[in-house]
Amino acid sequence: MEVILKKDVENLGFTDDIVEVKNGYGRNYLIPKGYAVLATASAKKMHAETMRQRAHRDAKLIDDAKLIAKTLEDVSLRIMSKTGDGIKLFGSVNNVQVSDALKEQGHDIDKKFISIEGRNVKRVGNYMAHIRLHRELIVDVPFEIYPDPDSIVKKPKKEEVVAEAENAEAKPQQDEVDFENAPKESIDDVLGLGNKKKQEVTESADEVTPDTEEPKEE
Repeated sequence: MEVILKKDVENLGFTDDIVEVKNGYGRNYLIPKGYAVLATASAKKMHAETMRQRAHRDAKLIDDAKLIAKTLEDVSLRIMSKTGDGIKLFGSVNNVQVSDALKEQGHDIDKKFISIEGRNVKRVGNYMAHIRLHRELIVDVPFEIYPDPDSIVKKPKKEEVVAEAENAEAKPQQDEVDFENAPKESIDDVLGLGNKKKQEVTESADEVTPDTEEPKEE
């Protein structure tokens, strides 16, 4: 359906623009909210008369818009955003961030006059913002989204992962004891039996020692 805008509507148009919208959006939102009226034949006739009366004033608005457009000719923007892998953004970048980036360079452009294809950008790269300074004048400003280096999660390279796994397999187990090849003494020591056996041997020797003294002659 066609409607005539009575107010500026973000990502749609300016006051007095005739735009095509979905029936539900027009009947359930734009018209009840007072943002637009249905573009009937009589409404279009009144709109045409209004536009003729505004022609002289619009000429001045167009001249002002051209001056602003001139200042935007050589502008290019860089917007830093957090990412997980250096490519996909945490969240998204839209006309709000573009408006803020323009303000940092001294260009005060309201976000409602800025549109981006798809509205939200979710990956790093180069894009174009369309700035509508007047219904008859739109300026394109390029912008680049680049990753915040502090937000990138560095993943180990495949070669590093393989090398680490090989080293883990080759590393001997320090806590293991080779009972099969270890000498007997070391087994006893490991089991805590070494000292006990030595004590038992000493005690046995004392018990069986013969009396070596010769009998005295009378």
